[in-house]
Amino acid sequence: MSEHQQKRKRAIIFGGSRGIGAAIARRLARDGVEVALTYVSAPDKAAETVAAIEAGGGIAQAIKADSANADEISHAVHQAVSRFGGLDIAVVNAGILKIGDFSTFSIDDLDRMLNVNVRGVFIAIQAAAAHMGRGGRIVTIGSNTAVRSGYPGASVYSMTKGAVAVMVKGIAMDLAPRGITINNVQPGPTATDMTAEQIDYIRSIVPLQRVAEPDEIAALVSYLASDESSYMTGSSLTIDGGSAL
Repeated sequence: MSEHQQKRKRAIIFGGSRGIGAAIARRLARDGVEVALTYVSAPDKAAETVAAIEAGGGIAQAIKADSANADEISHAVHQAVSRFGGLDIAVVNAGILKIGDFSTFSIDDLDRMLNVNVRGVFIAIQAAAAHMGRGGRIVTIGSNTAVRSGYPGASVYSMTKGAVAVMVKGIAMDLAPRGITINNVQPGPTATDMTAEQIDYIRSIVPLQRVAEPDEIAALVSYLASDESSYMTGSSLTIDGGSAL
């Protein structure tokens, strides 16, 4: 193995097949990182993302893993470690969004949201950190709804993202002695499948009069995953165009 290859960092991105996750995978690959990405329902999108990375000279693999399933999360981490020999970066982007008035929100939907958006995030962090040494970087993808939930029906989603922000603060304290940092990115409206149907309305109420591009979120993740961010940990960074949402 060449000296250059030995210095390549290794990452796993939970929920990396499309949207923000795919943009993060592509950006980290451009930064010279070997990338494993998980998917659950879009194998074609995962394959497209891997192909795009490989076409640019990067190294990538797609792993099917449901972030509501602890065993699948753990298996995905072990597959990535087996392929790359270790982990330096973990990005936890997997999440689901269900909107509904709290008075009629079903217990099944509540449990699914908590399992993926909170429990799954914790398990992914725990599993990935077990394979990291000093200088490791963990980034969660939360939401600006953790601090400014401005529309009805978002109470459960906001709750899960608020939990992630608090979780990151606590885990940062646990990981600090090991020299591993963890930070939380809180995007606002972004051009993804989630926002496609409401894009015109959303654009009209964002002060900058536009939504974010996934690559803009990925750029912030790239910084947090780099050596330059070594003094930042336990932080939540909101990137939302000044949105009131």
